[in-house]
Amino acid sequence: MPDYRYRLVNVFADAPLEGNPLCVFEDARGMPEQTMQALALQFNLSETTFILPSATATARVRIFTPTFEMPFAGHPTLGSAHVVRELLGTTDSSIKLEMQVGIIPVEASGSNWTLRAREPGTRQPAIGPGQLARILRLAPQDIGADVLWVDTGAEQLIVPLASVDAVRRADPDSGRIAEWPRNNMDRSMCYLWAHAGPGAVESRFFFTKHASVIEDPGTGSACANLGGWMLATAQPLPVTLAVAQGAAAGRPCHLGLRVTPGREILVSGNVVELGAGVIRLP
Repeated sequence: MPDYRYRLVNVFADAPLEGNPLCVFEDARGMPEQTMQALALQFNLSETTFILPSATATARVRIFTPTFEMPFAGHPTLGSAHVVRELLGTTDSSIKLEMQVGIIPVEASGSNWTLRAREPGTRQPAIGPGQLARILRLAPQDIGADVLWVDTGAEQLIVPLASVDAVRRADPDSGRIAEWPRNNMDRSMCYLWAHAGPGAVESRFFFTKHASVIEDPGTGSACANLGGWMLATAQPLPVTLAVAQGAAAGRPCHLGLRVTPGREILVSGNVVELGAGVIRLP
């Protein structure tokens, strides 16, 4: 019976039981794809990752939600990079991870990791502010300007709101799931944000799963897409933001976003390792 070792880490965390949890399988060689998907459902975290050898990068990483494989996601990238460095027994601050979207460079300063996202693709949504407000159970005036689909690795609807209060009041209506706009993978993913003062943002991320609306506590891919939104809407550069997310989900997360004058999008967060274990499969 093969044994597969895994680690539990929390990403964007200031303390062990904060941040966004992630399960990382240290060596998934020989593991069928169906087993990866089944293990992701078994752990039932927002994502579970599987480390494999790579001919072009430090390691290859596959990312699974409980229901499907993701081509890219932020907190799995940072958490997996942390585990890869631990497995290599190195103090090297630079890691390259091969994912479905390509090679993602990741760098560390201690336990704080930073990924460099891809150049964004954008498109206009078909949904109007009135319908979007109904889905989110907000007032039309709560919806800000320049709602956009943004894709720096995973396409999501980036929704500026008029105030932090609107971000906190949002209460997506699960009875309107059929009305939710869907991305290029036929998934519904919505990132709400508002400025919370100079250099600060408060945000929330929602996605649909079957007949439910789920809130993710800390979403690095959406933070990268916010950087893409900054570029697409010609915001003054550089941009440096402290992004707070997860309070409403009971898992405070702190993300860093930088958009450089050279149009690089950098997302950072601290990784805390919580524990480890072994799965034994027949």
